[in-house]
Amino acid sequence: MTISSSLNAGISGLSANASRLASISDNIANSSTYGYKRVQTDFHSLVMSSSGGSYSAGGTRATTQRLISESGSLVSTSNATDLAVRGRGLLPVATLSDVNSGNGSPQMLLTTTGSFRTNSDGFLTSESGLVLMGWPAQADGTIPPFPRDTSDGLEPIQINVNQFSGEPTTRMTLGVNLPATDTEAGSAGVAQELSVEYFDNLGRSENIQVEFAPTIPATGSSNTWTMTLRDTASPGTVVGEYTLTFDDSRTSGGTLASVTTVSGGAYDATSGTMLVNVAGGPMEINIGQIGESDGITQLSDSFAPVSITKDGSPVGNMIGVEVDANGFVHANFDTGITRTIYKVPLIDMPNPNGMVALDQQTYMPSTDSGTFFLWDAGEGPTGDIVSYAREESAVDVAGELTAMIQTQRAYSSNAKVIQTVDEMLQETTNIKR
Repeated sequence: MTISSSLNAGISGLSANASRLASISDNIANSSTYGYKRVQTDFHSLVMSSSGGSYSAGGTRATTQRLISESGSLVSTSNATDLAVRGRGLLPVATLSDVNSGNGSPQMLLTTTGSFRTNSDGFLTSESGLVLMGWPAQADGTIPPFPRDTSDGLEPIQINVNQFSGEPTTRMTLGVNLPATDTEAGSAGVAQELSVEYFDNLGRSENIQVEFAPTIPATGSSNTWTMTLRDTASPGTVVGEYTLTFDDSRTSGGTLASVTTVSGGAYDATSGTMLVNVAGGPMEINIGQIGESDGITQLSDSFAPVSITKDGSPVGNMIGVEVDANGFVHANFDTGITRTIYKVPLIDMPNPNGMVALDQQTYMPSTDSGTFFLWDAGEGPTGDIVSYAREESAVDVAGELTAMIQTQRAYSSNAKVIQTVDEMLQETTNIKR
């Protein structure tokens, strides 16, 4: 009967509006929850078959969807490992219980923000028990290639705050000015000495002792020096000896004219470097190119170490970690050096709203979301990672309160329909024969 279909339509309206009120209440309750994605409830009409002048009401059906693609505002914090995604993409995480179980690779979950700090085991863990995941770096700080269509290469990020680290010196640059007057006839011929510190493979401090001895001619000026290199790690051992001749022309005066190798690694005129073997292995020493003034020069009457640079660092303690916009996790040491230890990718898929929503603002890819891919942050369709930041809830409280008023009115109206149908049925039963 048509009047019965009206009753069923009213009941479906009550059920649908009750579902919408449930989603509104959930949204309002989580209006202050970081990273919360609001739930949207939509109504869909159900049309029954009709014939002639009669019409049967089909009612309505409610469907809900979590809008994971919507982002909340970013707010700044004081913790370097408070992370948020600016733009498209999600951070890979795992539950701490899954990590501690040790049953193979933990299940990858996804989230858009988190406040991560090291726990007692050194894992970067949020207050809700989520562990940040990333690709481990090699000893030199580079990230090896990992598969991008699976989470198999991801590991829970573990920080050893008691870690010691040092880097050996493998190259140095000598920017020195030699006094041109010392190579003139009649000069005293005093050798100029320079000591440059370096760090060996065990982080110990050693020195390259450099001696510049002028060649004194009988007349005029030779513009020639003998450079001798000694390593304090092997006392008395000469690791390199070179004859340096300088240009005295108007256009290139004071720059290197030629370098002759007496012992040690050969001088490369293209790069301006030579390789010498110190106790810990080969070391590249840059003295400048022929005709250039960026290395060793011979000008005026003063000896001046103008610019001495080198790589390497002494042994230091880790004092903290930071994550940059491209997802690289850097460990900072009290010696001033920074080392890359992990890289956090951003995960994206064709339909983020199709993922399965779980507790703690985490999500899991599904067949509805499509195949996921692990991108480098800031590349492809993904945004970048913001540290010292959290993502606020995507809920607009004013909009939810407005929707609640509409839902209340709709619920009351459907209840009125049921009351009206009840009264009509009562009238029908009161008809006397």
